[in-house]
Amino acid sequence: MEEEDPSCGRGLAQAANLPTRLAAVTAGLAQNLEVHTRALQFDDKAAATERGAYERISRNLRSATANLEAAATEMASAIDLPVAAHDMAALTTPNVLDAFERLVAAEDELRRLLDARQEDNEQMLTAIRSEFGSQR
Repeated sequence: MEEEDPSCGRGLAQAANLPTRLAAVTAGLAQNLEVHTRALQFDDKAAATERGAYERISRNLRSATANLEAAATEMASAIDLPVAAHDMAALTTPNVLDAFERLVAAEDELRRLLDARQEDNEQMLTAIRSEFGSQR
């Protein structure tokens, strides 16, 4: 089967996995903050302050999740956009290069952040699983 010609719509659809995965991460972080607040004592002033912060952050993360999911859906649906004429001179300007370099750098930074967090997260997950197992 012959591969179809590349198009901006196809490229946009292929990139939809990025906001989809980011949405999964923000949703997971929000959920973790929400379940964490259940452990906070209601008669403790510091716990009330922490609860308020976690609730605000969780709401913001849920909003970000919804926006990322909406963007991913729209990106995925762009696969059938018709091939459009482009001004190649406009696509080869310093600001286009700068924008793409910033995207690549941000993705690299995200990859490094996730790699750095992985060991700590795995250790915490093992500890939680161990504690969970002792409660059965």
